[in-house]
Amino acid sequence: MIKDQFPVINIGQLDEFKQEDILISQFAPYLAVHKNLQHAHKHDFYHLVFFTDGSGSQTIDFESFEVKPFQFYFMIPGQVHHWAFDGHVDGYVVNFSASFFQSFLLKTDYFEQFSFFNGNANEAVIDVPAALHTDMINLFEKLLRESEGKQRGALDMVRLLLVELFISIGRLSAPNEQKQVSPYNLTLLKSFRNLIETNFRTLKLPKEYAELLYITPNHLNALCNDLLDISAGEVIRNRVILEAKRLLVNPELGITEIASQLNFSDNSYFTKFFKKQTGLTPEEFRKQFISKRS
Repeated sequence: MIKDQFPVINIGQLDEFKQEDILISQFAPYLAVHKNLQHAHKHDFYHLVFFTDGSGSQTIDFESFEVKPFQFYFMIPGQVHHWAFDGHVDGYVVNFSASFFQSFLLKTDYFEQFSFFNGNANEAVIDVPAALHTDMINLFEKLLRESEGKQRGALDMVRLLLVELFISIGRLSAPNEQKQVSPYNLTLLKSFRNLIETNFRTLKLPKEYAELLYITPNHLNALCNDLLDISAGEVIRNRVILEAKRLLVNPELGITEIASQLNFSDNSYFTKFFKKQTGLTPEEFRKQFISKRS
């Protein structure tokens, strides 16, 4: 049985703001109520923050980012994150469950078109250009009014405003997307990532995933190089390393136990793999993480 090393926050625990699996609040009062959320934790819901004031740092899956005004952070269920703020911060926060949009959108995979919802921390932090600052604040103020009001159709209006928000933020990265990607290739990449999420502990070779996808290893590798600029093998290794880091920061787990959970044949092989990918041994990474938190 795999032990979880971080507290997992359920949306039902946020009762003071909860309404039909949706929470919308200004960030300062939210943070004042949930001071414990500054420590490393996970969510079982989607979480986005739009900062309008303050500074500090935000860490998502062990990647650290500078907090700046007019910046978005998007997180999906299961990601590990924590904040370290320098003084006062403010903005807006939205939490919603995976089921919040299910009966509203016919396309169950609608959000997969947005790169900030793919679980890659480096694509989940987005700076908003100055020309859109006022528009974004006005949109969040509308969200607050609808979520706090009792008008007919308020929750559906919240859903519409959130979709508008996601599309607007998605457009910010559109000028950088020069490639015209076929729907088939996007579906294939999505299937590959889903298979990794399910099987990364036991399947670690591109040829194993290519077989499940009914394509050749060369095809899979070309797909990843074209769409992600990294090889299929690196996509798999990145997911294994992320899970290793999540396990390593649990002091109750020994290195040998972690190696076993990730299906490495022995502790030595796991240590060599981890150091090759990160430049640190598992023990060095653990000590470094603990020193940063203390």
